[in-house]
Amino acid sequence: MIRYSVIGAPHLHLRSVGSTNARAQQLAMAGAPHGTLVTADAQTAGHGRQGRAWVTPPGRALACSLVLRDPPRLLPMLTALAVADVAEAMDHERRAPMIKWPNDVLLDGRKLAGILAEGRPQEGWVVLGIGVNVAVGQDDFPPELRKLATSLGAQSTDLPRALTLLMAGLERWLAVPTPEVLDAYRARDALAGREIAWNDGSGTALGLADDGRLRVRDATGAERLLDAGEVHLRTMVD
Repeated sequence: MIRYSVIGAPHLHLRSVGSTNARAQQLAMAGAPHGTLVTADAQTAGHGRQGRAWVTPPGRALACSLVLRDPPRLLPMLTALAVADVAEAMDHERRAPMIKWPNDVLLDGRKLAGILAEGRPQEGWVVLGIGVNVAVGQDDFPPELRKLATSLGAQSTDLPRALTLLMAGLERWLAVPTPEVLDAYRARDALAGREIAWNDGSGTALGLADDGRLRVRDATGAERLLDAGEVHLRTMVD
């Protein structure tokens, strides 16, 4: 098993940046060590999976990216578990965090955080971007997102605590054996047993396969495995 050093140092903090992921990738290509952290008070061009924009109101949300060397295969999933732990510790409404495959952390069915891993795995590194709505008010979200997104309901002064908890959680989950990661993920699975649709079909989510893919039963009754990089999921019933 790879042994990871403490992550979150060195730490570059910026008042404003287009994308913390883009800045961290520049540092990674320049040789930044494993664990290098980039954070920003405001992010003006953040993005998530499939190019979706990620809104980061100044001083109200975590916007951070880590340079990770030799990342584990299930990195996005264990990251979702780390974010769920932060939510469990800080959510003022004590809602139960769930995860919509592959890595959408949900509170009451609404998205709390964005997670995006990108980089050059063939060169042994990846940049892990994480955005968490810590103190974002419902009116801070664009109108089209107000029924889809949520926040921890904390204060701006809670941002440092959230970052500390997140770094500690990531450090912990990076050291957990894969079978335990899968078990913990399955305990928070928001899709198991639900009717869902994907790019070329629909059916029932059956849970997580041992390689991290999503098991589904399609309309013909056949079982399939879906890869996160190839599909866009939507639930059929909310």
